[in-house]
This record gives sequence, structure tokens and C-alpha cells, in this order.
Amino acid sequence: MELEALKYIGVGLSSIAMFGAAVGIGNIFSALLNGIARNPSAEEKLMKGAFIGAGLAEAMGLFAFLIALLLLFFV
Repeated sequence: MELEALKYIGVGLSSIAMFGAAVGIGNIFSALLNGIARNPSAEEKLMKGAFIGAGLAEAMGLFAFLIALLLLFFV
């Protein structure tokens, strides 16, 4: 198999990480809404943790996108 083909396979596999980040963010906010529905008085505390978790999950998706671009254009 040629190296060019392996490069495209690597870019395709890194897109799985971007999908995982999207699913993770969806799960975070789903759990946030569930938690607020169960205990509305804890909304402020839950929101802080949800935004931190969403930021970290989004960062992982952006890192995967960056790696995909590096593989595509610089390797």
C-alpha cells in the first residue's frame, strides 16, 4: 500500500475522534438538563461543571481536527 493511501486512511480515522467529541458534548448537556430537572436549586453549580466538560470535549475534537490537517498537508 502506498504512503499516500495510508495518509488518507489516517485522516479518515482521525475523524472518528471528532465524532466522539460531538457525542461527548451531547451527553454532557443531556446530563445537565436531567440534573437541572431533578434539582433546580443546583443549576449554577451544574452549569459550571458542564461548561468545563464541554470545553474539554470540544478541545479534544479540535486537536483531532488539527492532527487530521497536519496529516493531510504536511506528512
